[in-house]
Amino acid sequence: MGSPIVHFEIMAAKSGDKKALQDFYANTFGWRIDASNPMGYGLAYPDGNEEPKTGVNGAVDASQDDQPGVVLYLGVDDLDASLAQISAAGGSTVMPPTEVPGMVWFALFRDPAGNTMGLVKNQPPA
Repeated sequence: MGSPIVHFEIMAAKSGDKKALQDFYANTFGWRIDASNPMGYGLAYPDGNEEPKTGVNGAVDASQDDQPGVVLYLGVDDLDASLAQISAAGGSTVMPPTEVPGMVWFALFRDPAGNTMGLVKNQPPA
């Protein structure tokens, strides 16, 4: 089985712009965006549900590097092995495996064309 897209991020260039960007997606496309978490991370529910019936959930937030962008996250079983495959195929690691405590393990990579993409460690169902 391939690695499906499991999350996305649409990032404003500056943290002061993130509320306007969240409002844009909420008002234009009817997305529910919830930033009421300790990190203020704008979780996006395009179909309104935490467990999407269609599509995939993601986030609308501010970037860490003052650059706007879109990042797609692929679900994989082994972050280190996937980063090694990416390197062997001409990509590079941007951020090594990192844990958001109690939530997720993820990593960022750059593909050969320069696109930044993400990996999320597949978790067994709770």
